[in-house]
Amino acid sequence: MDLPSLKTFVAVMRRGSFATVAREQDVHPSIVSRTIAALEDELGFRLFQRTTRKLSPTEAGSLYFMRVAPLVDELERARSEAQDITAEPAGVLRVTASQAFGSAWLAPRLTALRARYPQLALELVLSDSVLDMVAERIDLAIRLGPRPEVGGVATLLMPTHYRVCASPAYLKRHPAPKAPQDLEAHECVVMPLPGFRTRWHFRQAAGQAVTEVSVNGPVVISSPVGLHSSALAGLGPVMLPSWLVGEDLRAGRLIDLFPDWDVSAGNFDTGAWLMYPSRTYLPLKVRAFIDFLKQVTAEEALRT
Repeated sequence: MDLPSLKTFVAVMRRGSFATVAREQDVHPSIVSRTIAALEDELGFRLFQRTTRKLSPTEAGSLYFMRVAPLVDELERARSEAQDITAEPAGVLRVTASQAFGSAWLAPRLTALRARYPQLALELVLSDSVLDMVAERIDLAIRLGPRPEVGGVATLLMPTHYRVCASPAYLKRHPAPKAPQDLEAHECVVMPLPGFRTRWHFRQAAGQAVTEVSVNGPVVISSPVGLHSSALAGLGPVMLPSWLVGEDLRAGRLIDLFPDWDVSAGNFDTGAWLMYPSRTYLPLKVRAFIDFLKQVTAEEALRT
């Protein structure tokens, strides 16, 4: 039996679908099916039970997977480590991030990444769900919020700073709030998440007392990108992260209503975290991507 067949078997077990693996390998599903059938013939037992609606592993298939999968992974790791000694960052790097962060912050910086590492291909999986990094073959995840406690190794890319802002057009129609409590007289645009929808927290410096301000408004938008667009259109004050509104604030398209205050939905210690599955080995392509992102954030922080 050959390694490609074993890799296909492991992929089918993890994905639970011939069709999904075929799409990932860019082949027809019949090729995946024939590969599994040939492996079963060679082994002398069935690996999967197949029906028109469901694919499920046999008991023998599950046992075989438990023994074979670590060996296949180790062989792939050994190949990658050997290549990393002499090669430039190359191959396909699968990265997941939220829809908003991936679209607004990460995607515009990929041109610089491609210029630096032309042999590196990127698959950007944008999802607001927390994906299983092993099952989804994710090399690196960018997750927002407090430091993740589970799911892999986490390193901080950048802290998250929220700003309350509104457009110049909105401020022409309404008196600008002079203190956070003045927001109670405004129709804010909010997100349907705990803290974001009804109560915002303000402080003037780390360690100082926190002021809670009740907010409300007739428009609730579940997407930060939609919230951002509504603010630019003059709908009302919004609370959004600086990585999403920073360019608009610098260009004057949005106005920071409280530049001397920190603001949060409840937790001031949040950030964008880079996560990868294992401490034992970090492929060159992942290390290069992490180094690139950290350099970009450091350079941009110096310019602000």
